[in-house]
Amino acid sequence: MENLLDNLKSLLQKDERLVSARPVEYVSYSTGEGEPRRTGSAVQRGELLKNKIIELALNLDKGLIKLLLSDKKMKEVFFVEVDKTLVFDKDKFMRFVSNKQFLPDSYTAFKNKIGLTLVDDYLSEKKEVVLSWPYKDCVLEGGMTKEDQKRDEIFWNETLAPDEISRLFDSKVFTNVKRIDKNGEHSLCHSPKSGNLFRTNEYGDIKDNLIIKGNNLLALHSLKKRFLGKVKLIYIDPPYNPDSPANTFAYNNNFNESTWLTFMKNRLEVAKDLLTKDGVMIVAIDENEQAPLSVLMREIFKEHEIHCITIVHNPRGVQGTNFSYVHEYALFVIPKGIKSVGDRKIKSEEIAWSNFRNWGGESLRKDAKNCFYPIIIENDEVVGFGEVLPENKHSDSQTEKHGRKFYVYPIDGQGVERKWRYARQSVEDVKHLLRTKKTKYGYEIEIGKDFGVYRTVWQDARYDANEYGTKLVKSLVPTCKFDFPKSLWNVYDCLYAILADDKNAIVLDFFAGSGTTAHAVLELNKDGGNRNFILVEQMDYVHDCTVPRVKKVLELHGLRDSFAYLELMKWNENFVEKIRKAKTKEEFKKIWEAMKKKAFLSYKVGIKQVDENAKDFANLSIEDQKRFLLECLDKNHLYVNYSEIDDEEYGVSIEYKKLNKEFYQSG
Repeated sequence: MENLLDNLKSLLQKDERLVSARPVEYVSYSTGEGEPRRTGSAVQRGELLKNKIIELALNLDKGLIKLLLSDKKMKEVFFVEVDKTLVFDKDKFMRFVSNKQFLPDSYTAFKNKIGLTLVDDYLSEKKEVVLSWPYKDCVLEGGMTKEDQKRDEIFWNETLAPDEISRLFDSKVFTNVKRIDKNGEHSLCHSPKSGNLFRTNEYGDIKDNLIIKGNNLLALHSLKKRFLGKVKLIYIDPPYNPDSPANTFAYNNNFNESTWLTFMKNRLEVAKDLLTKDGVMIVAIDENEQAPLSVLMREIFKEHEIHCITIVHNPRGVQGTNFSYVHEYALFVIPKGIKSVGDRKIKSEEIAWSNFRNWGGESLRKDAKNCFYPIIIENDEVVGFGEVLPENKHSDSQTEKHGRKFYVYPIDGQGVERKWRYARQSVEDVKHLLRTKKTKYGYEIEIGKDFGVYRTVWQDARYDANEYGTKLVKSLVPTCKFDFPKSLWNVYDCLYAILADDKNAIVLDFFAGSGTTAHAVLELNKDGGNRNFILVEQMDYVHDCTVPRVKKVLELHGLRDSFAYLELMKWNENFVEKIRKAKTKEEFKKIWEAMKKKAFLSYKVGIKQVDENAKDFANLSIEDQKRFLLECLDKNHLYVNYSEIDDEEYGVSIEYKKLNKEFYQSG
């Protein structure tokens, strides 16, 4: 990379149009005796003009293209052969010269000096990984009563190039593990009498609810060891970009759309591997990110259908420049050719009722012999069905009274014998859909479906994020400071659409937030189901909101359920947390000294070079010092890898070695 940059700079300096010129005075001395001393001026070639280079590239300047073609390496990098014709890839060239490594700023120059560099590339070609760390100094803007207030939660992010990713995705060691139920917390390492620390089914699959604290990308890769192809539904509500009216997080300026998409791409790719063959993913997203995210997901989920559902979740609206936004989207990612979405329940006031007696063509008794029988009514309700009448037997009237009961036949107002819409052998299945209606002849029977196909626009008062999200969470955990929780019923209905008939499904949410997905799963299980949830959250509010909320739901409903709480065992992540909390240059200096002794540093960082350039480091701003120290850490060692669990340096106890072995090697 460095040679390519240097070669390009040298090549471009041959074009006088691309180099700044500045006059300098000179004094010359003659070496010969008696020769006069001369003074004058000359033009010294200066720096490359980045804007001029880009301008010429945009205009497909012949001189620039000819210059690039004169160099074999530049021809390979910036030109594509099409039918024996070389085509200049101006976009790639402009991105290259726009890169901070090309004519860098002071911060990048310092990084270059000690060996840290970054490169850019097309998103579709990237093998990069975006990691994020929350900057914990949260500032709540005002009170917590208005929907339009948000948490100033800053994420530091870094894009890792492929050569920096070696063991990043190895399974991680779990620590601080405990079982939590309505009665409190219990040690998971000593609880079960059977000897198994995790609850499993007859196939060895873990049947515990799990809440995992740690980087969600790394947690997903750890889950692959045990849950590959076993998750029926993934529901996520990822953080939005800063421009979103209701964004969950605010990001530093480097977290632009392309980085956000890389951030999502990394997680979606591994999440896809966790899904069952008929598994479904649902992603909640707003109007700012819906379009680019849909394109990305179509690239990743090529064998799936993607349906965009509109959900009215904020009837009061969020005021935009031109419109007041009352909705968000749910992207349903469904395997092609599979009926994944069940029938929706229809509210009683929305049911369309129609006569249970046939009319029109082929509606006579003779057209279907098994469809002429009495429907028995008592107290204005359908209580049963009589047997099919023989062909030679007829009723004297449409409604016959037998004591306290009424027998109703499919005879119309003109006395014509017709037929019911269901045969006697199948009518029991729709009994719950029937109702009675009194008429001058006696009774009519009506049928109304309480189920139907889901529509693409969902509107229900229960989806109000303020009433059934913010206020609900506050009622369960008054100290919770999580903004913009989803309506419980919004998430519930999304889950119900897929899992109504699957009572043993596993549901995963790797942006757990306030724990709404877990709450919805527990609510679903009121039908006698045994569905399990897996939540992943890296923010500290997992302790103040997520875990307390789920525990409170267990208490209120008297549920015998429980969940296991686990944390990824930190190593370099400990330094990440110290760096993000530091506020002074003196603190950063002390952290660097500690990092030299204890941290795993990036292979690109030379301790000697950093120390030799300590003055340059000291001159960086606090924010740049923070960024630099974060980039010095080897991201492969943010958490302890399971493969190194026996390394004495990490001090993993015998109990936790047993627990991790069971998690990763059983099943």
